[in-house]
Amino acid sequence: MSTSPEASRPAARAQARSRRGDDDYADVVESLRALRDMADDDRRGRLRDEIIERCLPLAEHVARRFSARGEPFDDLVQVARIGVVNAVDRFDVERGENFLSFAVPTAMGEVRRHFRDTMWSMRVPRRAKEMSLSIGKASDELVQRLGRSPRPSELADHLGVPVEEVIDGLMARSAYYARSIDAAPEDGEGRSIRDTLGDDDARLAQIDEFVTLRPALDRLPERERHILTLRFFHAMSQSEIAAEVGISQMHVSRLLTRTLSTLRADLGTDDESDVPADARRSQPR
Repeated sequence: MSTSPEASRPAARAQARSRRGDDDYADVVESLRALRDMADDDRRGRLRDEIIERCLPLAEHVARRFSARGEPFDDLVQVARIGVVNAVDRFDVERGENFLSFAVPTAMGEVRRHFRDTMWSMRVPRRAKEMSLSIGKASDELVQRLGRSPRPSELADHLGVPVEEVIDGLMARSAYYARSIDAAPEDGEGRSIRDTLGDDDARLAQIDEFVTLRPALDRLPERERHILTLRFFHAMSQSEIAAEVGISQMHVSRLLTRTLSTLRADLGTDDESDVPADARRSQPR
């Protein structure tokens, strides 16, 4: 929006007053009243532009209140400026003299709609979005009052809504941001989210074999079952098993050979290829 030098000087003065915190924008009401009574369209357009330029510092003020929510500050300023323009166009000089009390909520409402409608990573019902924003404001107020984070029931009482709606709003807040699994790590260990994900378990393919084998193992004598457990689940050598059980290594070898043959017969197969892979690899050589 281009402005004349005459228009930029009031804007500069307004920015200085805004920084000092003593700008009440009282002069805007008179300008808006003159704008309403002006018949010349060209003059109306120029005056409107000057009024908007005069009120632009309000947009930065509003944007700063939302600057810690992850959205670039410049984008928030642009959205807040739309709210300022709407406030200039909608303010009724016959219904009030305090333009500031009208313009700030109008600009804030525009920013809130921006967050509600465009900043969610996942599709969330509008009611849940609105409740999420209400919860954020209510939480700030209750934290100051209670000295701790409020419970859902306390938020519900404060907002005058059922607890179920508060819970929906709290759950919706978790859908606001979504990070890529390849995003830069935050744990200081140089790992992305992808690096922390699990992988396929190679032993899943053996589930059917174990389910089929378990009843046959339960029918074995205790000593033979113990020897198989030491051999196949603890990866102990035959010599180590012999020392553990208190028999010779040769006796362990014979018991393993006989037990594996029993299992193959119990499973209804004499084909060594049908014995589970772990058992085949662990047969005595």
